Amino acid sequence: MLNYIWAGLIVSSLVFALFYDVRDLTRDTYRNDTPLPLTVAFLDVYDAEARRTPVEVRIDPDKYGDLYATDARPEVTYDATLIRTNEGTQLRFDADASLPEPLATIRDVTNSRTEQLQGRIAFEEPVGAALVEATVAFEPVRFVKMNAMAGAALDFAETAASIALSLIGVLALFLGLLKIAEEAGIIYALVKLVRPILKPLFPEVPDDHPALGMIALNMAANVFGLGNAATPFGIKAMEELQTLNPTDDTATNPMVMLLAINTASVQLVPPVLLLALMGLQINQLIFAIIITTGISLVVAITAAKLLGRLPKSRASDPNRSGGTEERKNGGTEALPS
Repeated sequence: MLNYIWAGLIVSSLVFALFYDVRDLTRDTYRNDTPLPLTVAFLDVYDAEARRTPVEVRIDPDKYGDLYATDARPEVTYDATLIRTNEGTQLRFDADASLPEPLATIRDVTNSRTEQLQGRIAFEEPVGAALVEATVAFEPVRFVKMNAMAGAALDFAETAASIALSLIGVLALFLGLLKIAEEAGIIYALVKLVRPILKPLFPEVPDDHPALGMIALNMAANVFGLGNAATPFGIKAMEELQTLNPTDDTATNPMVMLLAINTASVQLVPPVLLLALMGLQINQLIFAIIITTGISLVVAITAAKLLGRLPKSRASDPNRSGGTEERKNGGTEALPS
């Protein structure tokens, strides 16, 4: 079901983006074929041989509003630079220039790296220091929303790959520690310790099942803000709960409860990443974090319990529909107490 929701969101986003892009093309929002009139004030004697010439650009607000059919108005003056190239003279606004729409969008789309609005300028070369009338033509801007979505998709794909690669070492470390703890009997001792607390939340899990120990480790890592450690513990807990699941394609009530608790886990210690970013300022958020995550945990547990009692949820419960006799032969058996 979640896949259909994501697919619907993606399709809806593409439709809306295409609609707005077609509307911009129809209205010629960015005036791709029309240059912007402006006045150039030379701060020094004009030198036709100079490659870079600092100037001051003045845009008439009324002409700007009439050209782009907008109520937005530019500032009185902008600092800029004339750059002579083999293809002509370019006008580059300073990167810190506060530009109104649609100039801001034109800058972001056509020259996002340097964050400078630039275009080809045409003017009559002055004699000495003077004010001259000029026009500047920007690069054509089309399909802004579609390009933005494509760029965001590529950026997040790169981020996802970076996160996945960075987690390899963390997963290997903590899964190795888990294996050592399991062989040493620490996991089973932890199960006996947390059984009275977790049993009401996971009544379908046998008393001495190792899944309870993994769940406890996952919750402890979340509580103490160790998100990287919580991930392998949660994966291992799901693997142990799957051994009690008679089906491969439907989650059991304990799996749903673990996912709800893991997602809305209470935080007694701020997350390590947030602590690294904010430093001592995190002290101002400690009580807010505890209150909000505590409430979210209560809501998550209550929702999982109530939804699990609905007729439709009960009918789809693998432990009810499949029966315990259909459990896979490779499952982990309960350990003796």
